[in-house]
Amino acid sequence: MNRERWDWKFPEGFPKKHQLLVVLLVGILLVIIAIPTPKPGESLEKERTSEADDRKTTDLDTYRETMERELEDILKRTEGVGKVRVMITFRTSAEKVVEKDLEKSESARREETVFEDTAQGTHTPYVRKEVHPQVEGVLVSAAGGDDAVVRKEITEAVQALFGIETHKIKIMKQSDSKKEGSF
Repeated sequence: MNRERWDWKFPEGFPKKHQLLVVLLVGILLVIIAIPTPKPGESLEKERTSEADDRKTTDLDTYRETMERELEDILKRTEGVGKVRVMITFRTSAEKVVEKDLEKSESARREETVFEDTAQGTHTPYVRKEVHPQVEGVLVSAAGGDDAVVRKEITEAVQALFGIETHKIKIMKQSDSKKEGSF
């Protein structure tokens, strides 16, 4: 066989094969070290914060949609109101009050959050009470919104339900889409 082809060697002064292998491994190691990694609790904390924000937004949206739907159901059954749409805005968001253990000593006072273990195996703060958001304003678009008596009835109903001032309630006459030529 042609043995000369397999006896190739590096030129003089060129590093040996094992030296090239060491340089290659050191380079790979440096690249791995340079890749940024999150601190041990950082990524988990970001995930929890993100999930909490999503849940908070979802809870508020669900609460708002439920309140709007219930108000629409009540108003459309009221004489003279007719077809109705409602929009509610909030001044504050919902608030959850967690239970705290209070430890008092002569020199200091210390509070610790009480946690509960759920069926899913998570360790969550024990919520003592939940405060619903405060309503800022209500917009009502009703087919009978041009009648003064209907407007008064809607205003009084919204005031009784949400405890807001009259100037934060807007009632509009709903347009008749057939007259407008749309749809």
